[in-house]
Amino acid sequence: MRLILMTGKGGVGKTSVAAATGLRCAELGYKTLVLSTDPAHSLADSFDMELGHDARLVKPNLWGAELDALRELEGNWGAVKRYISEVLKAQGLEGVQAEELAILPGMDEIFGLVRMKRHYDEGIYDVLIIDSAPTGTALRLLSLPEVGGWYMRKFYKPLQGISAALRPLVEPIFRPIAGFSLPNKEVMDAPYEFYEQIEALEKILTDNTVTSVRLITNPEKMVIKESLRAHAYLSLYNVATDLIVANRIIPEEVTDPFFKRWKENQQEYKQEIHENFRPLPVKEVPLYSEEMCGLPALERLKETLYKDEDPSKVYYTENTIKIVQDNNQYVLELYLPGIAKDQIQLSKTGDELNVRIGNHRRNMVLPQALAALQPSGAKMEDDYLKIKFA
Repeated sequence: MRLILMTGKGGVGKTSVAAATGLRCAELGYKTLVLSTDPAHSLADSFDMELGHDARLVKPNLWGAELDALRELEGNWGAVKRYISEVLKAQGLEGVQAEELAILPGMDEIFGLVRMKRHYDEGIYDVLIIDSAPTGTALRLLSLPEVGGWYMRKFYKPLQGISAALRPLVEPIFRPIAGFSLPNKEVMDAPYEFYEQIEALEKILTDNTVTSVRLITNPEKMVIKESLRAHAYLSLYNVATDLIVANRIIPEEVTDPFFKRWKENQQEYKQEIHENFRPLPVKEVPLYSEEMCGLPALERLKETLYKDEDPSKVYYTENTIKIVQDNNQYVLELYLPGIAKDQIQLSKTGDELNVRIGNHRRNMVLPQALAALQPSGAKMEDDYLKIKFA
């Protein structure tokens, strides 16, 4: 299965790009599912048809679905939700409040990842396109196996065994005092099962022959900054970005004086997009005179984006950014093929790293792990600029 994740700041047009990409893949004969995991779903509006949690046929070879976090919660976490509700009710909360608070923050993002893994295992579709939450913040959960691995294996697993053995002995004393039961085996097993699924999914998402992220951006200052930040976080977890889509560019034929300043600014920001994401390929999409709603509009967007191309291909295979740890130091590796070290100047302002190569400048928004540190040295090696932070 080919897995393509569309992400970007809210409102940049990632849902339209995801839907148009699905149309082209289906046209080429791939069984394609476009799945929205964004809590603020708009995929149904894009296709201009009703969609739900289960996949619905949009046209031959193309299905659409919008993740229902509550249904995933009941199917995958129902026993835990009911147990948390029981505990909260014992503490005096009313039924509705307890039910709401039992849905822990971030659970919808976890369920999005789990559903991706389920589709991958089932192998029903050739291409799975994810209309992701803004900036792909759900992918930060990929740090869970690394951060929680020791805890889950060394502490949680033995705790499961101890809990199962002690529960029959302690429960008769515990429940009358506390007002709720000790967690049963189903409740205790659920967190570890989630951990195993996300650990397995991490291997899929970090395989750049299977998974690619496509960043959708607009030629606007704040949107570009957010896209750079998303790229940095994706690289932090070794998830490859293979394409940038610069959307909503005012066409040359628009000559109204009202748009003169907008067009001048967009020219400057377009250049920034190409420079800051180099050597990733960039596709430019114009601002259309109509909403991207319904299949006819999406067909036009599909033609602009892909023409005769196969969007399921990997557009770029090299990881343009790598972040590794070396002797208690972080090393940021930027892919800059054909550039000599003496051409490069570095400076850091706040959470931004500025890389100047001759007359060209590249701004990179650093992840939090590096934002508080200072560059302590740099060298070119195998077409990568390797910058140490201390």
